[in-house]
Amino acid sequence: MDPRRTEALHDAASGLDARPLAEVARLLAEAQITAATALRAACPAIAAAAADMARTIRTGACLHYAAAGSSGLMAAADAQELGGTFSIPAGQLRIHMAGGLPSGVEMPGATEDDTAGLDAALAGLTSADTLIAVSASGSTPYTLAACSIARRSGATIIAIANNPDAKLFEGADHAICLDTPPEILSGSTRMGAGTAQKIALNMLSTLMAVELGHVHDGMMVNLTADNAKLRARARGIVERIAGVDEARAAGALEAAGARVKPAVLIASGAPDRETAETLLDRHGGRLRPALAQLG
Repeated sequence: MDPRRTEALHDAASGLDARPLAEVARLLAEAQITAATALRAACPAIAAAAADMARTIRTGACLHYAAAGSSGLMAAADAQELGGTFSIPAGQLRIHMAGGLPSGVEMPGATEDDTAGLDAALAGLTSADTLIAVSASGSTPYTLAACSIARRSGATIIAIANNPDAKLFEGADHAICLDTPPEILSGSTRMGAGTAQKIALNMLSTLMAVELGHVHDGMMVNLTADNAKLRARARGIVERIAGVDEARAAGALEAAGARVKPAVLIASGAPDRETAETLLDRHGGRLRPALAQLG
């Protein structure tokens, strides 16, 4: 048998196909819950990596996500949420998925071995950029090749894998080991390993946003309010932080060009958008110290 944990047989999987579906369902649920606990040990590494991601965004450089298969889907999902949730500019985000992002239901497995085109895709990588490489096994050729290119460019490398001795960790600036147990369905890393990867990626991007000043008391104060639900959310955030009514919050958002942080400052007494933006710039985009100075 393959010595990697991601390919091992789970102790509880014997006779799986002969058990009642409700019992199998319970096993699957418990396995996912157990996989999620792997994040506890990885918290220090995740926090350190997020700080470097924030530095990359703050300096105008790019975050590059590189992965294949299920890991690629997890990485792409996180990257594609960063614009709406935190207003991270699209020009600072890149997704490199083996075989390209699927437009249909088919995702050929052979693409994870195909590294052709990576040199061209990562040709513009610089030492100011950060590469987030994700691979359950930690040995996917496509992801390893992306890391090799990143090392040559001097870019920061964040490696996420589910095997403790993964080759992906070699030379990485941040090695995030998600030591999940074997899958109930051996080798199906879209399950427990994938769950842990999704949590890690969500944690990385959220911690990055905290570091950038895009989070205030658990609220997304740098969201892009481009639909009715998000416009209502933005208005509610201004109301809550500034302690004003709906009408004043709506007026502040209009004066701030729909940007939440300057709207909060305007609703709290800043005379205009320029003053609010100046306060935010002075405090690195952080709302709390800007409010303190205004008050």
